[in-house]
Amino acid sequence: QVQLVESGGGLVQPGGSLRLSCAASGSISRINTMGWYRQAPGKQRELVAGITNDGRTNYADSVKGRFTISRDNAKNTVYLQMNSLKSEDTAVYYCRAGTAWNVYWGQGTQVTVSS
Repeated sequence: QVQLVESGGGLVQPGGSLRLSCAASGSISRINTMGWYRQAPGKQRELVAGITNDGRTNYADSVKGRFTISRDNAKNTVYLQMNSLKSEDTAVYYCRAGTAWNVYWGQGTQVTVSS
């Protein structure tokens, strides 16, 4: 089992920045990929950014150049640095961890971009 706890969400003005954190615990040695997804009201959950154990990253086109995913293996934590935030980035952001056999999700953290 893997447990994921997100933090760092909140209310920010357009153009502002936030950093989300996702701390993993449990069977962390089995994790091979981690990522951030988001779900806005009335929309499907979508991939925002992902990172593999060897540091390869991928991003949704809508966040390329604005968001950066990174991981600190010593702290078992994945981060999502979000810059130049837009109103359309408003959503609940979920951390996801994948092993060879299972997928685990955090409880989600709300990000609201509004003036």
